[in-house]
Amino acid sequence: MTPAAAGFPRTARLLSPADFSRVYDHRLNAAAGPLVLYALPNGCADGRVRLGLSVSRRIGKAVVRNRWKRRLREAFRRLRATLPPGNDFVIVVRSGTPPAGAAGAREVTESIASLAARVTGRRGYAEAAARPAPPPPPRRRR
Repeated sequence: MTPAAAGFPRTARLLSPADFSRVYDHRLNAAAGPLVLYALPNGCADGRVRLGLSVSRRIGKAVVRNRWKRRLREAFRRLRATLPPGNDFVIVVRSGTPPAGAAGAREVTESIASLAARVTGRRGYAEAAARPAPPPPPRRRR
């Protein structure tokens, strides 16, 4: 893979809140350890795979959050060619410190690959983009 192909260009990112909401609203996800992966077919004719990251302040200070994001972007760079084409993925970190070292990088990469395979392999996944998002649950008044 050439260095340019291994990068993380704007076309490979989910940038707008509307893109994130569209993926979240369809509620197609899988979780393993500290990671939750949401996925949705994006309908792009060129089959591009896009990624969005969500690492909240609950995870830790900026150093920890940025370490998670670097680890996840690197795993995505390595996996992008092998992920199912034409999908948008959002990865949410639930807790914990990022795994360290080469073994940690391998662990995160394998986790993302298996989560993506689990979500995209579900029955009815391919039709998910065509159907409207389910209505939000009713809000409880306090």
